[in-house]
Amino acid sequence: MTSGDAQRGFTYLIALLLIAASGFGLAALGEAWSHARQREKEAELRWIGNQFRHAIALYYHRSPAAGARYPQTLEDLIEDRRFPMPQRYLRRIYADPMTGKTEWGLIAAPGGGIMGVQSLSARRDWKFIYEPPELPLQRTIASDPKRR
Repeated sequence: MTSGDAQRGFTYLIALLLIAASGFGLAALGEAWSHARQREKEAELRWIGNQFRHAIALYYHRSPAAGARYPQTLEDLIEDRRFPMPQRYLRRIYADPMTGKTEWGLIAAPGGGIMGVQSLSARRDWKFIYEPPELPLQRTIASDPKRR
């Protein structure tokens, strides 16, 4: 074996090590990018979910004199026809950033209607629910041991 053969073998080994190191670096970079993208999707989902929650709250509290009620469909949040001039609480049905679809799980209200939405993603259980605050009188009666 000549010194030229040994030199070529050493160069080949160095090249293989550099390629392996580059591969590991790119894999780590890809994983970091994936985590960053997941955090972005989660932040977007929180924003969209809060838009739905806020729209449901507005719909509930702006109910005509017949009493507060929840929307029957998500489309009711886009155009509420209970008034002479339709009310709009959302511009559109937003897509779920986790699934990429405008399809949402609907959370039913106890008295009927929709009190919230949830992501249909299997990764985590994301729910956005509007529950009206209790009236002070109800809270007082419920906490009074003599009234039970």
